[in-house]
Amino acid sequence: MNRLKIELKWAFIFMAMMLVWMVLERITGLHDVHLDKHEIYTNFVAIPAILIYVLALRDKREKFYGGTMSYGQGVISGLIITLVVTIFTPLTQYITSTLITPDYFNNVIKYAVGLGKMTQDEAEAYFNLKNYILQSTMFAPIMGIVTTLIVAIFVKKK
Repeated sequence: MNRLKIELKWAFIFMAMMLVWMVLERITGLHDVHLDKHEIYTNFVAIPAILIYVLALRDKREKFYGGTMSYGQGVISGLIITLVVTIFTPLTQYITSTLITPDYFNNVIKYAVGLGKMTQDEAEAYFNLKNYILQSTMFAPIMGIVTTLIVAIFVKKK
């Protein structure tokens, strides 16, 4: 377990950042009054997400590997972080959807139907907790793997 201590720490930091990001989105109105801008600004979460992976792999390199780390060691560390984040993604999505922004689905359904992009039934089938948990749980490992593979290139050190 001590071997995974750094990865666990950074996985939980990542999840906390995601929850804080959701709070910020809600506070700034991206989940209601500025829903039309949500599609653009939500993508900026990639900046702190990538930064966390960089800091995590650097932390692993310095504290566990004594300042040197191969690409493979970085990839393994990043994949462990990704696995932990993925396991907890349904919980973080549940917290987001029920505690942080419980009106989001109603708001986005009304918005999509109002624009004529979807029927009421289509919007309700797409914008709901079950579907968002499924989507985010599939998206988390994809983005975590891609981020890991790229960040490990820059963090490796001989």
